[in-house]
Amino acid sequence: DVLSVSCPLTPQTRHIVNAERLALMKPTAYLINTARGPIVDQEALTKVLQERRIAGAGLDVLEQEPPDADDPILKLDNVILTPHALCWTDQCFAGNGAADVKAVIEVQHGREPRGVVNREVLSSEAWKRRLAGFAARFGT
Repeated sequence: DVLSVSCPLTPQTRHIVNAERLALMKPTAYLINTARGPIVDQEALTKVLQERRIAGAGLDVLEQEPPDADDPILKLDNVILTPHALCWTDQCFAGNGAADVKAVIEVQHGREPRGVVNREVLSSEAWKRRLAGFAARFGT
């Protein structure tokens, strides 16, 4: 059995995979996290992996990135770690160039680009001034 984590990190999903839920997994089960590290309680996961209560884990993300060099999860032989890069597929790259150009054009015209992750920056006065400056410089 495999538990694959692929949800967004929100206050409701932080540590949704916790010690209680990990205890429900079979000893032959694997946990895969390609979403966001803090969705999984890494301390609880490390413990169940050390105790071999689940078979293993494949992690593209960790709760703290980059991890401390002495993080015990880095030393486990039943864990495969990747450098937060599993999303970089041919399909992902195919549209990146065009999306990047569109975002630059939007900013040049004083408009919010699509897909801003840290949306709180959009309400800052500094951002609004920069956006207005781009619009004045490059035209709307």
